[in-house]
Amino acid sequence: MSPAIEFKGSLLTLMILHVLVNDGELIAEQLIEKVSKVPDFFQQAPVIIDLKAVQDEENDIVADLIKLLREQGLIPVAVRSGNPQQNAIAISNNLGVLKATQSARLQQETITETNEEVSNSTAKIITQPVRSGQQIVAPDGDLVILSTVSHGAEILAHENIHVYGVLRGRALAGFNGNTTARIFCQNLDAELVSIAGQYQVNEDLPDNLRGKPAQIYLEDNILKIESL
Repeated sequence: MSPAIEFKGSLLTLMILHVLVNDGELIAEQLIEKVSKVPDFFQQAPVIIDLKAVQDEENDIVADLIKLLREQGLIPVAVRSGNPQQNAIAISNNLGVLKATQSARLQQETITETNEEVSNSTAKIITQPVRSGQQIVAPDGDLVILSTVSHGAEILAHENIHVYGVLRGRALAGFNGNTTARIFCQNLDAELVSIAGQYQVNEDLPDNLRGKPAQIYLEDNILKIESL
């Protein structure tokens, strides 16, 4: 009989929500604010909840946080680095549990795979405008856009993104965790820019760089936007 299913290991792009304080009201306030700025980016996005910073807290907020994420349109799929009580709450809410050792191993695998792929990467070149509603992905290397990226469009690359027209849509470089990736554009007016999951929305872009050549990169895990 031919097989009907097959399990395979895979490294997928998931957002990780790091819970830094045990304050449900403050978390709700900041989460709602972030989602309201770019709702389309967060809708139906799978999320892992990292509880390392609050695993020793007594007043647990996991159940309320899971409910809050679902109310905001995100899909919590698992917790990691939680204590037994937090893990039990996650399981009762139909979430998975990732152990710290598993997370570390996955992180190391991601780094290894990234380093191996850099030498074999190829650039994907798009000559036409990227229109609203379109998504262009370069899974193995750089993405080069020789025209404009419109509002509502999304471009993603394993490595660097180069936009030679106006960047108005969403640009996500290093989307699989490649922290060395960069975004280069000749005219910055993006809805959202992201490097390896660290992002900034249009409202937070430096006013002095709007409409001008810019580069975006990570330094000490902080997103930097500078003149090009």
